[in-house]
Amino acid sequence: ADVVDVASSASVTKPGVSIEDPSDRALDSFFRALSAVERKQSGALARVSFWGDSNIAGDLITAVLRRKLQKRFGDGGHGFVLLANPTPYYHHNDVWRQANTHWAISRIPGPLAADGLYGMGGVSFRAKGPAAVARVGTAKKGSFGRSVSRLLVDYLAHPAGAELEVRIDGEERDVIDTQADEVAARVATYEVADGAHELELKTRAKDVRIFGVRLERDGPAVIVDALGVTSAKIRHLGRIDSNHFAAQLQTLAPSLAVFNFGVNESREGEKQFGIEEYETTMKAVLVDVKKALPESSCLLVAPNDIAWKTPNGDLLSLGFVAKLAESQRKVAAEVGCAYWDMYRAMGGNGSMGKWVKKGLAKPDMLHPTAAGAHLLGTWLYQALMESYEQFKERQ
Repeated sequence: ADVVDVASSASVTKPGVSIEDPSDRALDSFFRALSAVERKQSGALARVSFWGDSNIAGDLITAVLRRKLQKRFGDGGHGFVLLANPTPYYHHNDVWRQANTHWAISRIPGPLAADGLYGMGGVSFRAKGPAAVARVGTAKKGSFGRSVSRLLVDYLAHPAGAELEVRIDGEERDVIDTQADEVAARVATYEVADGAHELELKTRAKDVRIFGVRLERDGPAVIVDALGVTSAKIRHLGRIDSNHFAAQLQTLAPSLAVFNFGVNESREGEKQFGIEEYETTMKAVLVDVKKALPESSCLLVAPNDIAWKTPNGDLLSLGFVAKLAESQRKVAAEVGCAYWDMYRAMGGNGSMGKWVKKGLAKPDMLHPTAAGAHLLGTWLYQALMESYEQFKERQ
């Protein structure tokens, strides 16, 4: 669904739930980048890369955050977008996309890629044959996402690779030979005059592997990448080859890496893992990310509340959501990430039932509606800006 603006009694200036950061330094790298952008330093970019599950795959909360940050600090482009829809629930706002069905898809929740190479978005696309086509471009309506000055194609060079035609605005721009003796992730970059553009990728044979496309603009500006994968859990990021994922993180080089998982873990409950196992796998992923990105900030966002319906029709919260949120708070402090409690921002225990009745959450009792996502995205933006103002005062 498209993101919407909604009127709300919620504060438009101060968040109900602030960001927690026991170190008072976890977000400093991001805020320094944001400060450079705000000072209009030439070429300055503050990149927010946001990994998560279906809530992020739908680009609702992230679209709100992107619009608000770019409206205040400058539009750095839409950022990373997957080549095609890996599931029917993948959707991005403020960008135009189209692809045919000639792509075989591997995802970190499954079906898996045997080599563990999924790019930065947790999804790999392999051409089934010639004439696999994907098109990505600037938004064709609305006031956001209408311009781009740089198009980047993230692909895999490998021994079985074939040629990939690149067209921009209908004109042939390049032919990428993805065949190489050694397997390596590569990026093809195409500079264009700032404005509306459309990129078309068409394979000449099978086995072309592509991870995604990035739409960017020169700074000073902000970019927000929505890197959500439906059904994903944070431990699934550990399925990505560690060296490959580290290289992808360094290629993206976000000023702030955000992780918002837990909806699927909460539904899973403690049937397969105890809370200690969740903490161990979550911590391992975050430690690896921080090792790959020592100069970047990190933010862990708690999951939203989840409800279930009793036989008499009452909507009750899953008790494990609160446990998982508290576990994430603990892990964030241990690894040096900041933490934002979205579960508590919604209202904590019992909130999902109330949100469903108000039209702020879907009847599945798992996901916010566009209106609910607008509130969550707004509150997260407010929380970040509150911490940013505190950072500036300390400086």
